[in-house]
Amino acid sequence: MPVAIDSALDQAGIGPFQRRLLGIFGLVWAADAMQVLAVGFTAPSIAASFGLSVPEALQTGTLFFLGMMIGAALFGRLADRIGRRRVLLVTVACDGVFGLASVFAPSFELLLIARFLTGAAVGGTLPVDYAMMAEFLPSDRRGRWLVMLEAFWAVGTVIVALAAWAAASAGLTDAWRTIFLVTAVPALVGFWLRLMVPESPLYLLRRGRGDEARAVIDRVLTANGKAPLSGPLASGEAPQSVRLLSPELRPRTLLMLAIWFLVSLSYYGIFTWMPARLAGEGFGFVRGYGFLVIVALAQLPGYALAAWGVERAGRKPTLVAFLLLSAAGCALFVVAGNATLVATAILLMSFSLLGTWGALYAYTPELYPTAARASGMGAAGAMARLGGLLAPSLLSLLIARSFGAAVALFAVLLILAAVAASRIDAETRRQALD
Repeated sequence: MPVAIDSALDQAGIGPFQRRLLGIFGLVWAADAMQVLAVGFTAPSIAASFGLSVPEALQTGTLFFLGMMIGAALFGRLADRIGRRRVLLVTVACDGVFGLASVFAPSFELLLIARFLTGAAVGGTLPVDYAMMAEFLPSDRRGRWLVMLEAFWAVGTVIVALAAWAAASAGLTDAWRTIFLVTAVPALVGFWLRLMVPESPLYLLRRGRGDEARAVIDRVLTANGKAPLSGPLASGEAPQSVRLLSPELRPRTLLMLAIWFLVSLSYYGIFTWMPARLAGEGFGFVRGYGFLVIVALAQLPGYALAAWGVERAGRKPTLVAFLLLSAAGCALFVVAGNATLVATAILLMSFSLLGTWGALYAYTPELYPTAARASGMGAAGAMARLGGLLAPSLLSLLIARSFGAAVALFAVLLILAAVAASRIDAETRRQALD
């Protein structure tokens, strides 16, 4: 009797195969976090090396985010057309190669090109990682494990902060080269590890390649100590083109893209401007590397709570709760009158905003069928990078007039995101992927 693929994945359960997959994907996800956050840590050193102002040096970040936006949209669609594994290997290889090229850039112009290409590769890993990871997980554990993958972002945050701290303490000339080297190495290692990852069985089945899909499922079962399938897999849907803005998907797509944009605008607006602004107002401790490490560590319990919530309460209520908690952190910051309350508000925002990201990454890939899953994640990733690009320029005038008013605006944006999340027409907890 044919076996449905979701039943086969439930039979396989969680075991060595998924743990190895989490480690492989998590390594590169941590590297991606390091590449993104290296923008702020490297700008002063880049400015000194090439005789630029810091704002001019921050063009590396602008080009990096532009590359991420293009890469997320492009590679997401490509992964739905030609397969997850091919795109996964290309993006990670480019991440490592162009990241390494950044280390040896002899001029600022070549550095800008290298950072743009690195950004495109990093942006491309987002839709593939989460679509592929989701398609190897049983329905009753999928949300928790997708949040666990997102938690590697905090690991990368800690590593890049420590690397920048060490480079600054050692007084290295061109410290940015050392930081970029640290960020490139995990991607290079990750490429070789990802050669061991097979193609998604759901993708294979939906493309009419049932025998290959069964071979992959048997590999998962065997790795987890289970018996191979005794019969064939049930036939998947015929290949079809699914548009993100088709009538059946349009409402959730528009709501989800709005949430990704609003969360990204708030996250990057807060953590791009806050350290420098607070230092200018007498709270210089937030610029210290030690405090940045503490802020990064505060993300881990946020992820842990999100991982628990998406399985116990559901994806949508967990996302809404973290969005409202993030808004509360912003409100606390606005009314904080001393260093203790300021630090508490920053830690609360770090805890809750990264819990928000965890819930988003668990929820979004489950809202789309296999034929559009990577495209949906790619569109979401592109929207997030658009928020990251626009945050400094759109908010700079408001921040210059009143930083408290800007943070209050972030609270409003996060509340709007919570309203949008509450209107999504699906709860995907414990549901099989289409």
